[in-house]
Amino acid sequence: MNQASTNLAEVVLPNNEHASGAADCGKVRVILVDNHPMVRQGLAQLINEEADLCVCAQADNAMTALELIESTDPDFAIIDISMNGMDGIQLIKELKIRRPELATLVLSMHDEALYAERVIRAGAGGYITKEEAPAKVMHAIRRVLGGEIYVSENVAARLLKSVRGKRSENAVTPLGRLSDRELQVFREIGQGYSIREIAEKLYVSMKTVETHRDHIKIKLNLKNSNEVLRYAVQSGMNGE
Repeated sequence: MNQASTNLAEVVLPNNEHASGAADCGKVRVILVDNHPMVRQGLAQLINEEADLCVCAQADNAMTALELIESTDPDFAIIDISMNGMDGIQLIKELKIRRPELATLVLSMHDEALYAERVIRAGAGGYITKEEAPAKVMHAIRRVLGGEIYVSENVAARLLKSVRGKRSENAVTPLGRLSDRELQVFREIGQGYSIREIAEKLYVSMKTVETHRDHIKIKLNLKNSNEVLRYAVQSGMNGE
């Protein structure tokens, strides 16, 4: 397969040719949505080696992914969380409205304890980290394609307690009190971006970002912006 390039959405056929339409590979068709070209390349190679799967499209951002999903009609989507503009969680929510039949799996480097429940609530079929072995990633893909939810045993136990109504307010972590958008802003702050840069990345106004930051301070009981940054770094939000 040709190497994916940054800021380029590709439609990839099994014979290494590119096409703009929804060519039929005769297999379960997968779209990859990740802003890291090397991750997409590795995933595409892994998936295309399977007898019944093929990568039909790749995108490095959510808006391009939505366009490609309309034109290529995939059966399955593998989505990262961190992207400019609409992040992975927002993309999953949008897909639940537009394409509720499309199975989705989140593949991310972020802490499963913080994000897995969020993506399942958003409508994803599973969550797995990029640190896992390729065989485990394929296992997760198969589980979600089979109509199951794939998460770790610890997350599954928490989800079950939540469904049964046994989770107390005390069981919610401080970061768990943040909305999905607030957590996205908190993550960008932890990576050292300024308010202006965050606004540009998320395609919103600086005032909107400042409002989210104020809500974060209140929910996390932090006094000022320096404390927000410090807490974000301590929480591991400075990873990409």
